[in-house]
Amino acid sequence: MSAETLPAIGSERRYDLDWLRVIAFGFLIFYHIGMFYVTWGWHVKSPHAGPWLEPVMALINPWRLPLLFLISGIALRFAIDRSRLRQFVPRRFMRLFVPIVFGMLVVCAPQAYFELYRKGETGADFWAFYGQYLDFDMEFSILTPTWNHLWYVVYILAYTLVVVALLPLLRALDGAAEALFGWLGRGALGWRLLLVPLLPFLGYEWLLAPHFPSTHAFYNDWANHAELFSIVLIGWFAAKSPAFWGAVQRHLGSAITLALGLLLVLAVARLNWGTVRADEGLTTLMTLARTVFMWAAIVAMLGLAQRYLNRSGPVLRFLTEAVFPYYILHQTLIVAVGFWVGGLLLPVGLEAGIITVATVVGCVVLTEAIKRVPPLRPLFGLAWRAEAIRPASQVVAAS
Repeated sequence: MSAETLPAIGSERRYDLDWLRVIAFGFLIFYHIGMFYVTWGWHVKSPHAGPWLEPVMALINPWRLPLLFLISGIALRFAIDRSRLRQFVPRRFMRLFVPIVFGMLVVCAPQAYFELYRKGETGADFWAFYGQYLDFDMEFSILTPTWNHLWYVVYILAYTLVVVALLPLLRALDGAAEALFGWLGRGALGWRLLLVPLLPFLGYEWLLAPHFPSTHAFYNDWANHAELFSIVLIGWFAAKSPAFWGAVQRHLGSAITLALGLLLVLAVARLNWGTVRADEGLTTLMTLARTVFMWAAIVAMLGLAQRYLNRSGPVLRFLTEAVFPYYILHQTLIVAVGFWVGGLLLPVGLEAGIITVATVVGCVVLTEAIKRVPPLRPLFGLAWRAEAIRPASQVVAAS
Protein backbone atom coordinates (compact mmCIF):
# COMPACT_ATOMS: atom_id res chain seq x y z
CA MET A 1 0.00 0.00 0.00
CA SER A 2 2.31 2.74 -1.24
CA ALA A 3 3.46 4.38 -4.42
CA GLU A 4 4.60 1.07 -5.83
CA THR A 5 2.61 -1.36 -7.90
CA LEU A 6 2.13 -5.05 -7.41
CA PRO A 7 4.52 -7.06 -9.55
CA ALA A 8 3.91 -9.40 -12.42
CA ILE A 9 2.92 -13.01 -11.99
CA GLY A 10 4.91 -14.81 -14.60
CA SER A 11 5.36 -12.41 -17.50
CA GLU A 12 1.95 -10.74 -17.07
CA ARG A 13 1.48 -7.31 -15.57
CA ARG A 14 -1.02 -7.60 -12.72
CA TYR A 15 -2.71 -4.23 -12.87
CA ASP A 16 -5.87 -5.99 -11.74
CA LEU A 17 -4.50 -6.42 -8.24
CA ASP A 18 -3.48 -2.77 -8.09
CA TRP A 19 -7.01 -1.80 -9.12
CA LEU A 20 -8.51 -4.18 -6.59
CA ARG A 21 -6.40 -2.70 -3.81
CA VAL A 22 -7.48 0.83 -4.75
CA ILE A 23 -11.13 -0.24 -4.94
CA ALA A 24 -10.89 -2.03 -1.58
CA PHE A 25 -9.55 1.08 0.11
CA GLY A 26 -12.20 3.17 -1.60
CA PHE A 27 -14.82 0.88 -0.07
CA LEU A 28 -13.11 1.31 3.29
CA ILE A 29 -13.37 5.10 3.14
CA PHE A 30 -17.08 4.99 2.33
CA TYR A 31 -17.60 2.26 4.92
CA HIS A 32 -16.20 4.57 7.58
CA ILE A 33 -18.54 7.32 6.42
CA GLY A 34 -21.31 4.77 6.90
CA MET A 35 -20.13 4.15 10.47
CA PHE A 36 -21.28 7.71 11.25
CA TYR A 37 -24.86 6.57 10.54
CA VAL A 38 -25.22 3.17 12.23
CA THR A 39 -25.84 2.22 15.85
CA TRP A 40 -22.57 0.28 16.16
CA GLY A 41 -19.82 1.75 18.31
CA TRP A 42 -17.77 4.47 16.60
CA HIS A 43 -16.06 7.75 17.48
CA VAL A 44 -18.86 10.22 16.69
CA LYS A 45 -22.43 9.77 15.48
CA SER A 46 -24.88 11.57 13.25
CA PRO A 47 -28.19 12.70 14.75
CA HIS A 48 -29.66 10.54 11.97
CA ALA A 49 -27.83 7.39 13.13
CA GLY A 50 -30.00 4.30 13.25
CA PRO A 51 -30.33 0.74 11.95
CA TRP A 52 -31.46 1.75 8.44
CA LEU A 53 -27.98 1.45 6.87
CA GLU A 54 -26.83 -1.58 8.86
CA PRO A 55 -28.05 -4.28 6.43
CA VAL A 56 -25.87 -2.81 3.67
CA MET A 57 -22.88 -2.40 5.99
CA ALA A 58 -23.31 -5.97 7.23
CA LEU A 59 -23.01 -7.29 3.65
CA ILE A 60 -19.70 -5.48 3.16
CA ASN A 61 -18.27 -6.60 6.50
CA PRO A 62 -17.50 -10.25 5.72
CA TRP A 63 -15.05 -9.60 2.87
CA ARG A 64 -13.68 -6.04 3.15
CA LEU A 65 -10.84 -6.75 5.61
CA PRO A 66 -9.96 -10.26 4.39
CA LEU A 67 -9.61 -8.87 0.85
CA LEU A 68 -7.16 -6.21 2.04
CA PHE A 69 -5.07 -8.71 3.97
CA LEU A 70 -5.09 -11.17 1.06
CA ILE A 71 -3.72 -8.50 -1.28
CA SER A 72 -1.17 -7.55 1.38
CA GLY A 73 -0.03 -11.17 1.54
CA ILE A 74 0.38 -11.28 -2.25
CA ALA A 75 2.35 -8.03 -2.23
CA LEU A 76 4.52 -9.25 0.64
CA ARG A 77 5.49 -12.38 -1.29
CA PHE A 78 6.74 -10.41 -4.27
CA ALA A 79 8.47 -7.84 -2.09
CA ILE A 80 10.45 -10.47 -0.18
CA ASP A 81 11.26 -12.53 -3.27
CA ARG A 82 12.72 -9.50 -5.03
CA SER A 83 14.73 -8.15 -2.10
CA ARG A 84 17.62 -9.10 0.10
CA LEU A 85 16.24 -9.56 3.58
CA ARG A 86 18.83 -7.31 5.19
CA GLN A 87 17.56 -4.52 2.92
CA PHE A 88 13.89 -5.44 2.92
CA VAL A 89 13.30 -5.71 6.68
CA PRO A 90 14.57 -2.27 7.76
CA ARG A 91 13.03 -0.59 4.71
CA ARG A 92 9.63 -2.17 5.25
CA PHE A 93 9.79 -1.61 8.99
CA MET A 94 10.40 2.11 8.56
CA ARG A 95 7.85 2.43 5.74
CA LEU A 96 5.14 1.16 8.12
CA PHE A 97 6.42 2.07 11.59
CA VAL A 98 6.93 5.79 10.92
CA PRO A 99 3.29 6.35 9.79
CA ILE A 100 2.07 4.36 12.81
CA VAL A 101 3.97 6.57 15.27
CA PHE A 102 3.11 9.79 13.44
CA GLY A 103 -0.49 8.69 13.11
CA MET A 104 -0.81 7.98 16.83
CA LEU A 105 0.87 11.24 17.83
CA VAL A 106 -0.78 13.55 15.29
CA VAL A 107 -3.37 12.11 12.89
CA CYS A 108 -5.51 10.22 15.40
CA ALA A 109 -5.41 12.88 18.13
CA PRO A 110 -8.34 14.89 16.67
CA GLN A 111 -10.40 11.70 16.44
CA ALA A 112 -9.87 11.05 20.14
CA TYR A 113 -10.60 14.69 20.97
CA PHE A 114 -13.93 14.82 19.14
CA GLU A 115 -14.97 11.45 20.55
CA LEU A 116 -14.16 12.39 24.15
CA TYR A 117 -15.61 15.88 23.74
CA ARG A 118 -18.88 14.35 22.60
CA LYS A 119 -18.80 12.01 25.62
CA GLY A 120 -18.20 14.92 27.98
CA GLU A 121 -14.77 13.68 29.06
CA THR A 122 -12.78 16.72 27.92
CA GLY A 123 -13.28 20.46 27.51
CA ALA A 124 -13.26 22.69 24.46
CA ASP A 125 -9.50 23.41 24.27
CA PHE A 126 -7.83 20.93 21.90
CA TRP A 127 -4.30 21.91 22.87
CA ALA A 128 -4.96 21.39 26.55
CA PHE A 129 -6.45 18.03 25.63
CA TYR A 130 -3.44 17.18 23.46
CA GLY A 131 -1.13 17.26 26.48
CA GLN A 132 -3.50 14.86 28.22
CA TYR A 133 -3.72 12.73 25.06
CA LEU A 134 0.03 12.11 25.21
CA ASP A 135 -0.11 11.25 28.92
CA PHE A 136 -0.38 7.49 29.25
CA ASP A 137 -1.66 7.90 32.82
CA MET A 138 -4.87 9.69 31.81
CA GLU A 139 -7.98 7.63 32.54
CA PHE A 140 -10.21 8.31 29.56
CA SER A 141 -12.77 5.80 28.37
CA ILE A 142 -10.38 5.08 25.47
CA LEU A 143 -6.66 4.34 25.59
CA THR A 144 -4.52 7.27 24.45
CA PRO A 145 -2.46 7.77 22.38
CA THR A 146 -4.50 5.57 20.07
CA TRP A 147 -3.97 4.11 16.60
CA ASN A 148 -7.68 3.82 15.74
CA HIS A 149 -7.97 2.95 12.01
CA LEU A 150 -4.19 2.51 11.72
CA TRP A 151 -4.55 -0.85 13.43
CA TYR A 152 -4.38 -2.34 9.92
CA VAL A 153 -0.84 -1.02 9.47
CA VAL A 154 0.16 -2.30 12.92
CA TYR A 155 -1.12 -5.78 12.11
CA ILE A 156 0.51 -5.85 8.67
CA LEU A 157 3.84 -4.81 10.20
CA ALA A 158 3.59 -7.57 12.80
CA TYR A 159 2.57 -10.20 10.23
CA THR A 160 5.44 -9.12 7.98
CA LEU A 161 7.93 -9.76 10.78
CA VAL A 162 6.34 -13.16 11.49
CA VAL A 163 6.55 -14.11 7.81
CA VAL A 164 10.23 -13.12 7.74
CA ALA A 165 10.86 -15.30 10.80
CA LEU A 166 9.03 -18.24 9.17
CA LEU A 167 10.57 -17.72 5.74
CA PRO A 168 12.53 -21.01 5.53
CA LEU A 169 9.41 -22.97 6.46
CA LEU A 170 7.19 -21.05 4.04
CA ARG A 171 9.60 -21.60 1.17
CA ALA A 172 9.76 -25.30 1.99
CA LEU A 173 5.95 -25.47 1.75
CA ASP A 174 5.72 -23.88 -1.71
CA GLY A 175 5.48 -27.22 -3.50
CA ALA A 176 2.81 -28.56 -1.17
CA ALA A 177 0.81 -25.34 -1.51
CA GLU A 178 0.92 -25.52 -5.30
CA ALA A 179 -0.23 -29.14 -5.19
CA LEU A 180 -3.07 -28.17 -2.86
CA PHE A 181 -4.17 -25.33 -5.15
CA GLY A 182 -4.11 -27.76 -8.06
CA TRP A 183 -6.33 -30.18 -6.14
CA LEU A 184 -8.71 -27.39 -5.12
CA GLY A 185 -9.06 -26.28 -8.71
CA ARG A 186 -10.12 -29.72 -9.97
CA GLY A 187 -13.34 -29.96 -7.98
CA ALA A 188 -16.54 -30.04 -10.03
CA LEU A 189 -18.19 -26.60 -10.19
CA GLY A 190 -15.38 -25.25 -8.00
CA TRP A 191 -16.74 -26.71 -4.77
CA ARG A 192 -13.26 -27.55 -3.50
CA LEU A 193 -11.91 -24.06 -4.21
CA LEU A 194 -14.96 -22.35 -2.73
CA LEU A 195 -15.52 -24.52 0.35
CA VAL A 196 -12.39 -26.38 1.50
CA PRO A 197 -10.31 -23.24 2.33
CA LEU A 198 -13.12 -22.17 4.68
CA LEU A 199 -12.61 -24.99 7.18
CA PRO A 200 -10.04 -23.21 9.39
CA PHE A 201 -12.09 -20.00 9.32
CA LEU A 202 -15.17 -21.84 10.55
CA GLY A 203 -13.01 -23.18 13.37
CA TYR A 204 -11.91 -19.66 14.26
CA GLU A 205 -15.53 -18.44 14.24
CA TRP A 206 -16.78 -21.19 16.52
CA LEU A 207 -13.77 -21.79 18.77
CA LEU A 208 -11.98 -18.44 19.07
CA ALA A 209 -14.44 -15.63 18.29
CA PRO A 210 -16.73 -16.31 21.30
CA HIS A 211 -13.77 -16.02 23.67
CA PHE A 212 -11.76 -13.28 21.94
CA PRO A 213 -14.07 -10.52 20.67
CA SER A 214 -12.62 -8.25 18.00
CA THR A 215 -10.72 -5.29 19.49
CA HIS A 216 -8.02 -4.35 16.95
CA ALA A 217 -5.88 -3.57 20.02
CA PHE A 218 -3.37 -6.28 18.98
CA TYR A 219 -3.11 -7.70 22.49
CA ASN A 220 -5.47 -10.64 23.11
CA ASP A 221 -7.11 -10.19 19.69
CA TRP A 222 -6.57 -13.85 18.87
CA ALA A 223 -9.64 -14.50 16.74
CA ASN A 224 -8.70 -11.63 14.43
CA HIS A 225 -5.05 -12.69 14.36
CA ALA A 226 -5.98 -16.26 13.42
CA GLU A 227 -8.27 -15.16 10.59
CA LEU A 228 -6.21 -12.30 9.19
CA PHE A 229 -2.81 -13.98 9.37
CA SER A 230 -4.31 -17.05 7.68
CA ILE A 231 -5.57 -14.78 4.89
CA VAL A 232 -2.09 -13.24 4.57
CA LEU A 233 -0.62 -16.74 4.22
CA ILE A 234 -3.17 -17.66 1.55
CA GLY A 235 -2.12 -14.53 -0.34
CA TRP A 236 1.54 -15.43 0.15
CA PHE A 237 1.17 -18.91 -1.34
CA ALA A 238 -1.33 -17.85 -4.02
CA ALA A 239 0.79 -14.96 -5.29
CA LYS A 240 2.94 -17.00 -7.67
CA SER A 241 0.68 -20.01 -8.06
CA PRO A 242 -0.48 -20.69 -11.63
CA ALA A 243 -2.79 -23.35 -10.20
CA PHE A 244 -4.55 -20.85 -7.93
CA TRP A 245 -5.09 -18.16 -10.56
CA GLY A 246 -6.14 -20.75 -13.11
CA ALA A 247 -8.68 -22.16 -10.66
CA VAL A 248 -10.04 -18.68 -9.94
CA GLN A 249 -10.68 -18.09 -13.63
CA ARG A 250 -12.02 -21.57 -14.26
CA HIS A 251 -14.57 -21.37 -11.45
CA LEU A 252 -15.40 -17.67 -11.65
CA GLY A 253 -19.01 -18.37 -12.64
CA SER A 254 -19.52 -20.64 -9.64
CA ALA A 255 -17.96 -18.06 -7.32
CA ILE A 256 -20.23 -15.29 -8.61
CA THR A 257 -23.33 -17.48 -8.37
CA LEU A 258 -22.52 -18.60 -4.83
CA ALA A 259 -21.63 -15.07 -3.69
CA LEU A 260 -24.83 -13.56 -5.10
CA GLY A 261 -26.97 -16.34 -3.68
CA LEU A 262 -25.50 -15.92 -0.21
CA LEU A 263 -25.74 -12.15 -0.53
CA LEU A 264 -29.50 -12.57 -0.91
CA VAL A 265 -29.70 -15.02 2.01
CA LEU A 266 -27.70 -12.73 4.29
CA ALA A 267 -29.72 -9.69 3.24
CA VAL A 268 -32.97 -11.43 4.18
CA ALA A 269 -31.43 -12.59 7.45
CA ARG A 270 -30.25 -9.10 8.29
CA LEU A 271 -33.68 -7.64 7.64
CA ASN A 272 -35.03 -10.19 10.14
CA TRP A 273 -32.09 -10.03 12.53
CA GLY A 274 -34.16 -10.16 15.70
CA THR A 275 -35.66 -13.49 14.69
CA VAL A 276 -32.29 -14.89 13.59
CA ARG A 277 -30.50 -13.93 16.81
CA ALA A 278 -33.23 -15.50 18.93
CA ASP A 279 -32.69 -18.91 17.29
CA GLU A 280 -29.36 -20.61 18.03
CA GLY A 281 -29.66 -22.86 15.00
CA LEU A 282 -30.30 -19.94 12.65
CA THR A 283 -27.41 -18.01 14.20
CA THR A 284 -25.05 -20.93 13.56
CA LEU A 285 -26.35 -21.25 10.01
CA MET A 286 -25.79 -17.53 9.37
CA THR A 287 -22.23 -17.80 10.71
CA LEU A 288 -21.63 -20.56 8.17
CA ALA A 289 -23.27 -18.55 5.38
CA ARG A 290 -21.28 -15.43 6.27
CA THR A 291 -17.98 -17.33 6.18
CA VAL A 292 -18.75 -19.00 2.85
CA PHE A 293 -19.86 -15.63 1.45
CA MET A 294 -16.57 -14.04 2.54
CA TRP A 295 -14.45 -16.43 0.49
CA ALA A 296 -16.83 -16.71 -2.48
CA ALA A 297 -16.97 -12.91 -2.76
CA ILE A 298 -13.17 -12.64 -2.63
CA VAL A 299 -12.70 -15.32 -5.30
CA ALA A 300 -15.33 -13.61 -7.47
CA MET A 301 -13.63 -10.22 -7.11
CA LEU A 302 -10.20 -11.68 -7.86
CA GLY A 303 -11.55 -13.37 -10.97
CA LEU A 304 -13.49 -10.35 -12.22
CA ALA A 305 -10.53 -8.05 -11.64
CA GLN A 306 -8.19 -10.46 -13.43
CA ARG A 307 -10.57 -10.59 -16.38
CA TYR A 308 -11.62 -6.93 -16.70
CA LEU A 309 -9.19 -4.69 -14.81
CA ASN A 310 -5.79 -5.90 -15.97
CA ARG A 311 -4.89 -2.60 -17.61
CA SER A 312 -3.00 0.48 -16.53
CA GLY A 313 -3.57 4.18 -17.12
CA PRO A 314 -2.98 7.59 -15.56
CA VAL A 315 -5.81 7.16 -13.04
CA LEU A 316 -4.31 3.94 -11.67
CA ARG A 317 -0.83 5.44 -11.54
CA PHE A 318 -2.16 8.45 -9.63
CA LEU A 319 -4.20 6.40 -7.16
CA THR A 320 -1.45 3.85 -6.58
CA GLU A 321 0.72 6.52 -5.00
CA ALA A 322 -2.13 8.30 -3.25
CA VAL A 323 -3.91 5.35 -1.63
CA PHE A 324 -1.75 5.12 1.52
CA PRO A 325 -1.94 8.85 2.42
CA TYR A 326 -5.68 8.75 1.68
CA TYR A 327 -6.01 5.83 4.07
CA ILE A 328 -4.06 7.59 6.82
CA LEU A 329 -6.00 10.85 6.47
CA HIS A 330 -9.55 9.81 5.69
CA GLN A 331 -10.92 8.83 9.09
CA THR A 332 -9.73 11.99 10.82
CA LEU A 333 -11.45 14.03 8.11
CA ILE A 334 -14.67 12.02 8.48
CA VAL A 335 -14.70 12.39 12.26
CA ALA A 336 -13.86 16.11 12.23
CA VAL A 337 -16.32 17.05 9.50
CA GLY A 338 -18.96 14.71 10.94
CA PHE A 339 -18.61 16.28 14.39
CA TRP A 340 -19.10 19.74 12.92
CA VAL A 341 -21.84 19.04 10.40
CA GLY A 342 -23.74 16.78 12.79
CA GLY A 343 -24.38 19.78 15.01
CA LEU A 344 -26.07 21.67 12.18
CA LEU A 345 -29.07 19.29 12.12
CA LEU A 346 -29.15 19.17 8.32
CA PRO A 347 -31.22 16.68 6.29
CA VAL A 348 -29.43 13.35 6.16
CA GLY A 349 -28.75 13.49 2.41
CA LEU A 350 -27.17 16.93 2.61
CA GLU A 351 -25.21 15.99 5.71
CA ALA A 352 -23.82 12.80 4.12
CA GLY A 353 -23.01 14.69 0.91
CA ILE A 354 -21.01 17.32 2.79
CA ILE A 355 -19.06 14.67 4.71
CA THR A 356 -18.32 12.68 1.54
CA VAL A 357 -17.21 15.67 -0.54
CA ALA A 358 -15.16 17.15 2.30
CA THR A 359 -13.44 13.82 2.95
CA VAL A 360 -12.57 13.17 -0.70
CA VAL A 361 -11.46 16.75 -1.39
CA GLY A 362 -9.51 16.84 1.88
CA CYS A 363 -7.69 13.61 1.04
CA VAL A 364 -6.79 14.85 -2.45
CA VAL A 365 -5.66 18.35 -1.41
CA LEU A 366 -3.69 17.24 1.64
CA THR A 367 -2.04 14.35 -0.22
CA GLU A 368 -1.00 16.60 -3.10
CA ALA A 369 0.60 18.95 -0.56
CA ILE A 370 2.29 16.08 1.28
CA LYS A 371 3.70 14.65 -1.96
CA ARG A 372 5.48 17.95 -2.64
CA VAL A 373 7.21 18.28 0.76
CA PRO A 374 9.94 15.62 1.06
CA PRO A 375 10.12 15.61 4.90
CA LEU A 376 6.37 14.91 5.07
CA ARG A 377 6.37 12.02 2.62
CA PRO A 378 7.74 9.30 4.95
CA LEU A 379 5.20 10.28 7.61
CA PHE A 380 2.47 9.14 5.21
CA GLY A 381 4.17 6.01 3.88
CA LEU A 382 5.77 7.55 0.78
CA ALA A 383 9.40 7.44 -0.25
CA TRP A 384 11.40 10.57 0.64
CA ARG A 385 11.56 11.52 -3.01
CA ALA A 386 8.88 10.91 -5.60
CA GLU A 387 9.67 7.91 -7.76
CA ALA A 388 8.34 7.00 -11.17
CA ILE A 389 6.23 3.86 -11.21
CA ARG A 390 8.66 1.22 -12.39
CA PRO A 391 7.91 -1.70 -14.68
CA ALA A 392 6.09 -4.39 -12.79
CA SER A 393 8.92 -6.85 -13.28
CA GLN A 394 11.22 -4.48 -11.35
CA VAL A 395 8.93 -3.48 -8.52
CA VAL A 396 9.19 -4.14 -4.82
CA ALA A 397 5.54 -4.13 -3.80
CA ALA A 398 4.33 -2.63 -0.58
CA SER A 399 1.49 -3.78 1.59
